[in-house]
Amino acid sequence: MIETAPDQYQDIRAAVRALCAGFPDAYHRKIDEQRGYPEAFVDALTSAGWLAALIPHEYGGSGLGLAEASVIMEEINRSGGNSGACHGQMYNMGTLLRHGSIAQKELYLPKIASGEWRLQSMGVTEPSTGTDTTKIKTSAVKMGDRYVVNGQKVWISRVQHSDWMILLARTTPLADVRKKSEGMSIFMVDLRLAEKTGMTVRPIRNMVNHETNELFFENLEIPEENLIGQEGQGFRYILDGLNAERTLIAAECIGDGYWFLDRVTKYVKERVVFGRPIGQNQGVQFPIADAYIEVEAANLMRFKACELFDAGQSCAAQANMAKYLAAKASWEAANACIQFHGGFGFANEYDVERKFRETRLYQVAPISTNLIYAYVAEHVLGLPRSF
Repeated sequence: MIETAPDQYQDIRAAVRALCAGFPDAYHRKIDEQRGYPEAFVDALTSAGWLAALIPHEYGGSGLGLAEASVIMEEINRSGGNSGACHGQMYNMGTLLRHGSIAQKELYLPKIASGEWRLQSMGVTEPSTGTDTTKIKTSAVKMGDRYVVNGQKVWISRVQHSDWMILLARTTPLADVRKKSEGMSIFMVDLRLAEKTGMTVRPIRNMVNHETNELFFENLEIPEENLIGQEGQGFRYILDGLNAERTLIAAECIGDGYWFLDRVTKYVKERVVFGRPIGQNQGVQFPIADAYIEVEAANLMRFKACELFDAGQSCAAQANMAKYLAAKASWEAANACIQFHGGFGFANEYDVERKFRETRLYQVAPISTNLIYAYVAEHVLGLPRSF
């Protein structure tokens, strides 16, 4: 393993690595081949309390900061796992924590912390809107003591392995609001009940073993007590949680980046062609060195975003830049790793192709590279809004 400068999180790193050691490459490879879900791995992380890192002590969590949470996600990926199977459990509850009532927090958070309930899903994206969230068409109409939901969502992850979902829906039509960001509300949806009373789940097979789905709502009834915060303020609540999500995804990419660098540096030292290790050739050395430099730089931006978030300061620019830098760095490391493994890089037993597919996702989600460019151009550089 490539040596990195020690930080104050060595105890967390060592503990997470020790847990992950019980789930070696062969475990994750088999899950990927079966298009399965790493149930045993997620249960182990939950039992050890790692997925409750951001839940306060009073609700049964660890009460850690985003920096510590990001290290947990990083180490899972660096150990060969895929945090995409469980990261929603860590950050989706943030909307509830920041904007839910005391009664809601007392009801949900202890059971989420213990793992009795999984809150791994968030329903925001729709087929015709993508990242233009203010144009969502899924509606929630108040009828007595319930809301009736109709509409459609897409790319909604881990529905089959979650008990609850946070749902964004329009409670006031777009034509009737003063600002397009108003009139949307957030709800807690009991998934097992919803599947029997108005929600249809259609899985989407995709390049990565990332369980994701299309959802259809037909007169789904949600009790009014499942509304989080104020009606009409849901878009603002969702935005609140995006900085944490993007920073954690950045940490996962950093973990991937180090995994690829660990594998490729070991391989090119051992692989002998024309009487010399291929790692002696500058054509091999330079792309690997470049990827390492980029991963290290992304690592610094990740911790800058964490520092600001944990201090309660604005960190949107840093979270976006951390996600951009880390996703780019992990992809460059992935390319170097698969390139210098040659044909073996495409063989399942080396795990490079699996991780290669997994890390490619983060050029697109949870926010695409071009949208990060647009954010920085407008909000940091003061350039005119482009859309």
